Amino acid sequence: MNKHSASASRRQFLVICTAAGVASGFFAGALYALAATKREEKINGDMIDQAAALAGITIPPEKREAMLSKLNEQRQAYDAIRQLHLPNDVPPAFRFDPLVPGKTPPPSEPEPVRTSAALSDPPAIADSEIPKDLEKLAFATVRELGVLIRRGKISAVDLTEMYLSRLQRYNPRLKFLITLTEDRARAQGREADADLGKGRYRGPLHGIPWGAKDLLSVRGYPTTWGAGGFQQQVVDQDATVVRRLDEAGAVLVAKLSLGALAMGDKWFGGRTRNPWNTNEGSSGSSAGSASATAAGCVAFAIGSETLGSISSPSTRCGTTGFRPTFGFVPRTGAMALAWTMDKLGPICRAAEDCALVMQAIYGPDGSDLTVRAAPFRWDENLDWKQLRVGCAKSLFEKGPAAEKPPEGASADELKQWESRKPDREAARIRHEYDRRYDTAALDALRGMGVELQPVELPDLPLDAIALLLNAEAAAAFDELTLTNRDELLTEQGPEDWPNLFRVARFYPAVEYIQANRARTLAMRQVAKVFQKVDVVVVPSSNDAQLILSNLTGHPAVIVPNGLRGKDAPSPPPVDTGDDDSIGGPGTPVSLTFLGPLYQDAALLAFASAYQRTTAFHRLHPPGFS
Repeated sequence: MNKHSASASRRQFLVICTAAGVASGFFAGALYALAATKREEKINGDMIDQAAALAGITIPPEKREAMLSKLNEQRQAYDAIRQLHLPNDVPPAFRFDPLVPGKTPPPSEPEPVRTSAALSDPPAIADSEIPKDLEKLAFATVRELGVLIRRGKISAVDLTEMYLSRLQRYNPRLKFLITLTEDRARAQGREADADLGKGRYRGPLHGIPWGAKDLLSVRGYPTTWGAGGFQQQVVDQDATVVRRLDEAGAVLVAKLSLGALAMGDKWFGGRTRNPWNTNEGSSGSSAGSASATAAGCVAFAIGSETLGSISSPSTRCGTTGFRPTFGFVPRTGAMALAWTMDKLGPICRAAEDCALVMQAIYGPDGSDLTVRAAPFRWDENLDWKQLRVGCAKSLFEKGPAAEKPPEGASADELKQWESRKPDREAARIRHEYDRRYDTAALDALRGMGVELQPVELPDLPLDAIALLLNAEAAAAFDELTLTNRDELLTEQGPEDWPNLFRVARFYPAVEYIQANRARTLAMRQVAKVFQKVDVVVVPSSNDAQLILSNLTGHPAVIVPNGLRGKDAPSPPPVDTGDDDSIGGPGTPVSLTFLGPLYQDAALLAFASAYQRTTAFHRLHPPGFS
């Protein structure tokens, strides 16, 4: 069919739909999903009736019959595209841009520098304090380790062996390891030492062992995505982030766990654990990246975030996580989940470490076309006191939203809802306990001389807009659903990917576009907030700020904010993975700082100043020293 006849058919179909009262075209997605589910060769009248019922519309029988031929023509078009077997690394022919009209990214330097100049020696480790047992350096920061390597006080080979040993020793307890990259790591360690001996110093990551979330491809090693059915998958390329860290002299020691297809902390090898309380999961989906970093088994790790996958495990495991501005770090060679929301970023012990890693990985690579040529200018001497700091006061004051019984619930559903009342009350008590840490954090900021300006984040139906993620993810793994290979995934509950992928097939195109328009509204409103301030302080436990800032593409740094005391409420008997702040004595809490688009370096400088004041990032879990 040529383009003119196709256009005519489309117009004719729309006329028929309009005459039938289907002005929005709402039911089309449901109709084709029903046809696919039933494995029928042709759409029939019964299917139209079922799809119309899902859409809440009525189509008279005479109009229904007129629609059938055009509906079946369109279904053939869907089938033709499916026969292309689109691989995960093929993006849609559109790109998300977090910048609103009138805003532009900062001008980039002509040749962005990938690594910073040699930094002054930190005071934390003097010559007399360098231990003979390198394991005593397992929790040192990237900067501290880098200075010791540059000064020849420790070798990259010895540091690599130390972290390889710890990974193997603690993996049975924490289940954070998918693949140990021993041969590659040892070769890189030897190369780093040899280069330094020749006077070739590559920067602050030279010789530093790190771990990759196993959605990043590494040539010669499996890239499993944490998912059953993909255990032997090999992607024959190094992801851009991996290649850039290689160039910076960093040493890849492991590919670390992620919840299956980047959801949660459960993967085909089990459940990754929180080093502070191994009865709890680490949260996810950057589960292994946070757990291994917190347990001193890597100096830093790379994670990814679509909707909380750096923030959540950083909160649970007490690490410093950084989610960059959308379009700052190229995702080439990384599993795609949602093309308009996926972001790669570092999980470290300190905000300064995140900045050192960012210097190595940011900027365009010519393949990921969402990445802008904006600069990342890390300045350890930035006068952070000149930054305007806002506080989302109402978010700190709000408790958990009052849960209402489902509308139109059956008697059994109401009974089940009533049975969960004790769980909701326990969550409220835990939240009230944790508020003392938020209050103390605001007091600490004021003690630093920060004048907190009250700001309000937009009040929008964020959960509804965030359904965009499910639609994109369902497209990214469409063939998994169509071939029933989703049965190989570990989790099969109502909130897990197999079910969400199926449900997303009923998401109409018109409503998808409307949700994107609502997303634009959110972007505009958040842009107005950052006209007034340079940093916004928010509670990590608040879902609204997490969803909003991921939808708008703004950067966030999640910092440890202390440990719960012995008087903390007990955690629930079962960690469902639904709440990152389930608590319990001796477990970490966190605080989140949000920043303007592409002002990531200044945001990290502010977070680093907070950490120098509080030193919570120096805490590490007992039992792993």
